[in-house]
Amino acid sequence: MTDLAAPIRRPWRWHILVFLAPALIVYSALMIIPLAETLRLSLFTSKEQVVSFVGFDNFATLFGDERWSKSFWNALWNNTYFFLIHMLVQNPIGICLAALLSVPRLRGRSFYRTAFFMPTMLSFVIVGFVWKLILSPLWGVAPSILAAVGLKSLFGPWLGDEASALTALSLISVWQYIGVPMMLIYAALLSIPDEVIEAAECDGVVGFAQFWKIKLPLVLPAIGLVSILTFVGNFNAFDLIYVSQGALAGPNFSTDILGTFLYRTFFGFQLQLGDPHMGATIATVMFFIILAVVTFYLLVIQRRMRRYQF
Repeated sequence: MTDLAAPIRRPWRWHILVFLAPALIVYSALMIIPLAETLRLSLFTSKEQVVSFVGFDNFATLFGDERWSKSFWNALWNNTYFFLIHMLVQNPIGICLAALLSVPRLRGRSFYRTAFFMPTMLSFVIVGFVWKLILSPLWGVAPSILAAVGLKSLFGPWLGDEASALTALSLISVWQYIGVPMMLIYAALLSIPDEVIEAAECDGVVGFAQFWKIKLPLVLPAIGLVSILTFVGNFNAFDLIYVSQGALAGPNFSTDILGTFLYRTFFGFQLQLGDPHMGATIATVMFFIILAVVTFYLLVIQRRMRRYQF
């Protein structure tokens, strides 16, 4: 007699594996395998074309050797400064622009959205080259523009001065990518239910007070996402510095960040020979820095921000 209480075995859904396989293969080929190979390379060294396992000696050299550690900590500090400029300038301005674009009575919102987002779609080669021309003391238009408004005395060789080169490049990057936080925050503002806004207006909360007390807390999850994307993007930065200042990240390594430091170490530059194993060591340290911050965000900050989500 058949046992009616026996559980019914569901057939294995092979089609799920079929649909996931292409994306999994591509992701593994482009991300997982190179990452594993980078971690493996950091544990070896090569002398006279003989590869030998050295464990964590490469990391000890990176942090303990004076020549390596000085370059690494300089690049890490410059990278942190590069990130802070974006956090303190780009993201607040992006929030303000998103708030202005979300005003229903604003005319030409589509034009402004396109204009602010347009630099994001430009090639970093074009951006770096054009801004070098604009800021050039010899043939740039920046001195003429400042002279026209009576501020020519403020102009200086910003990209050629150690004290200002990194700040100038950071602000150029802010100009290029300010459309990203603007659009993400703008989308979050548009997703706020109309009932919440109407209730606030009935209570007399309008204008800036409405944005500060009602809208801003509701878009905090989006702001957190923008912040972590800014961190990951800035600690992977390379292109603008390389195009504008070269692999040596001049003047005198004042604009050197982890990306350019990794490039010179791995591939070599001019008379400096490349060392794939030390380059992989730097890449591994970058990976764990980003992993630690992203993990902290996901486990601590994002959980606290969920209370503001609908």
